[in-house]
Amino acid sequence: MSNTMTRKQAREFMMQVFFQMEACGDFDVNNKTDYMNQNRIDQKQRSYCNDLYSLICNKKDQIDSRIEAHSTGWKLSRMPKTDLAVLRIAACEILYLEDISPAVSINEAVELAKKYGTDASPKYVNAILGKVAEDAAHMEKISDVSSEDTDA
Repeated sequence: MSNTMTRKQAREFMMQVFFQMEACGDFDVNNKTDYMNQNRIDQKQRSYCNDLYSLICNKKDQIDSRIEAHSTGWKLSRMPKTDLAVLRIAACEILYLEDISPAVSINEAVELAKKYGTDASPKYVNAILGKVAEDAAHMEKISDVSSEDTDA
């Protein structure tokens, strides 16, 4: 068996990191070594994990507002911490990591929700992230139109 960490394993590791950070109330970007040294992250996934960590620490408010905007009837503070960690990772990928397809981000999040969440988790994780992806695609189209206007 290979010791190479897959992207799926990296996501799962980062879900556990963000779960722990949420439990501790600690999203200080400068505390990365406190969390990231707990597991051996191979070189192949280190860049992804570092990018995800920095983005979520630095853009947590924007990511959370996108999630909360589509979590009808649920405040983030009431969500299971595992679901919130999964949602943050996928929303971050959708909003900021262009090399990852939104469909892949959503699918992987649903799989993590099945493994770590409640029976209801996969369904509402899918629904929330679907809306986040729709918003992101809409904003991208607006941005594309705006840049075409300035190119003219």
